[in-house]
Amino acid sequence: MRTLVKGGHIVNEGRQFDGYIVIEDGNITEISKKQPDALFDETIDASGCYVLPGVIDDHVHFREPGLTQKADIDSESRAAAAGGVTSYFDMPNCIPQTTTLEALEEKFQLAAQKSHVNYSFFYGATNDNADTFAKLPANRIPGVKLFMGSSTGNMLVDKQQALEYIFKTCQLPLMAHCEDTDIINRNMEEAKKAWGDDPQVALHPLIRSEEACLNSSRKAVELAKKYGTRLHIAHLSTAEELELIGDNITAEACVGHLYFSQLDHERLGPLIKVNPAIKTPVDQYLLRQALTDGRITVVATDHAPHLLDQKRGGCVKAASGMPMLQFSLVTMLELVDEGVLTIQRLVELMCHNPARLFGVQRRGFLRPGYRADLVIVRPRSPWTVTREIIESKCKWSPVEGHRYQWKVERTLCNGYSVYTRGQVDASYIGEEISFNHS
Repeated sequence: MRTLVKGGHIVNEGRQFDGYIVIEDGNITEISKKQPDALFDETIDASGCYVLPGVIDDHVHFREPGLTQKADIDSESRAAAAGGVTSYFDMPNCIPQTTTLEALEEKFQLAAQKSHVNYSFFYGATNDNADTFAKLPANRIPGVKLFMGSSTGNMLVDKQQALEYIFKTCQLPLMAHCEDTDIINRNMEEAKKAWGDDPQVALHPLIRSEEACLNSSRKAVELAKKYGTRLHIAHLSTAEELELIGDNITAEACVGHLYFSQLDHERLGPLIKVNPAIKTPVDQYLLRQALTDGRITVVATDHAPHLLDQKRGGCVKAASGMPMLQFSLVTMLELVDEGVLTIQRLVELMCHNPARLFGVQRRGFLRPGYRADLVIVRPRSPWTVTREIIESKCKWSPVEGHRYQWKVERTLCNGYSVYTRGQVDASYIGEEISFNHS
């Protein structure tokens, strides 16, 4: 099967140019500024569009197995395809938790049957499973996920001895959720005294405070430096944490923390309640600045669906997490239009850097010999998010009703058009991602 993608404006590795991409048997074989003189089985006209590498989202919660009333691999990988995301790394806080080799293998088997884009899974650290790290299939997984703060799934690791052993033992990238649970619990008790048993969501950033994030992130950085661990701090949410980044420490920013501030709780309430909390406009502004100065390495979503009924209430009752996977790329392109970052930098943060950081093999770049994961997006093509177009199983989004100016026209996964102008081809199954952590 030979495919030609013609006439698009290619953005890749810091360059922009109008060109042509030749795909054969799922691989990119040629990228040229001149139209190749050959016959093709399929020609995709990308005139007027931008052609980008497929997005790699290093942080999603697809809820399978065990929580499939909220989401599952089928529904959320359809959302990925519709949003231009061709690869994802799923988190371990499902049921059973992905904290044994058997549970990890079960998830791979599920994805091999149900995932419509490429997939892999983080292994979860616990207080007593670090001895299993040496047995992990390093070429199949991006790394180990550590919850240093309590969040959805009750995977908190808070024993100092266990933390020391995890940082000492982990030879793979260690992604950490950093929030100090003792500080959060203290803040929650004070809020309940003042506001009742379920304080309003506007107080969420004060309960899951900047202090809670900074204290935990500082501890993680100290341990990483002590043991030479490759630490990746998930969903950075405060300006002060940015000062910790450097050397062997990398950081992820999530679309929600970049696009919203705590002022949006007045408008959207618990729909944007996430852990760590979305914080002040100052934090939002400085996180946006860090997108272009090198302190933020990757942009992801922390895509975390819940049923809409579970999002009702305040700081105690409303579940934390929101679905943004389908709209992450167009949201970041909106920030490009606002001058927050360039489209070349967007591609670095959402495509190239996740591949570099985790050693993803033959993905994340438009290069001959690489798998043909790419997304075609059209500028100046207004459309509005409606419930009907939401692919996530939960069928809601905090951006419902928002009018975007960029549109995902087509998503190619391994050279196959898994999404075309509003339609996901659910017959397609993606590939397991390979890694080289050396």
